[in-house]
Amino acid sequence: MDIRSFNRDAWDRQVQSGKNPWTVPVSPELIARARTGDWSVVLTENKPVPREWFPPMQGLKALGLACGGGQQGPIMAAAGAEVTIFDNSPAQLARDREVAERDGLNIRTVEGDMRDLSAFADESFEFIFHPVSNLFIHEIRPVWKEAYRVLRHGGTMLAGFMNPVFYLFDWDDMEKGNLNVSLKIPFSDVETYGVERLQREDRPAEFGHSLSDQLAGQMDAGFAVVGMYEDHHNGLKISQYIETYIATRAVKI
Repeated sequence: MDIRSFNRDAWDRQVQSGKNPWTVPVSPELIARARTGDWSVVLTENKPVPREWFPPMQGLKALGLACGGGQQGPIMAAAGAEVTIFDNSPAQLARDREVAERDGLNIRTVEGDMRDLSAFADESFEFIFHPVSNLFIHEIRPVWKEAYRVLRHGGTMLAGFMNPVFYLFDWDDMEKGNLNVSLKIPFSDVETYGVERLQREDRPAEFGHSLSDQLAGQMDAGFAVVGMYEDHHNGLKISQYIETYIATRAVKI
């Protein structure tokens, strides 16, 4: 199965449906506030990223990695950064171009696989913003290696990802409020529920990765992880017991 093509098409349909909140562009009001220095963005579902995690934004060469949707990228551009958005979904990238045209922002968009950043030369960026998205790819260590390559020495990468504990529970049971451990990590939507179900539910395939691949993967690529916080899902019983998102701040040393 070509995971990249399957999820690209699924995300394009998510944009067309308008039901997924991660496909809804930010408002002109938020862009106007960002231009005055009043801004925040998220790597996960709820908690804003601490402002001290960001370098000075004015003129910052920033890569939004798997970050389409017209949300974080335009905010960072309005705050002064030179933003490139890289994403697998043409429709998600179109959201960023919509906001850029509407609000007069300079945003470059590039379509591609997050595991392959060959469109960019070594050390092209000073900052990488990678919100929760590597759950949509079946292997993530290449993502960290490529991110390290295109980031300048001393540069910062902010990443959000899923705590793998989230994928231990059968989704049907969890939606009913029951937490029954029945699955294992690494997790694959394709192997667990099958392609036909994903097509029927019209959603992208998800993958649960180990903390070794998420955290040690960054360190093995050459990053020093210097900050971390957790965040919760809205409306799921599991959030009563554990926070299901992790965000990290890493530096290329």
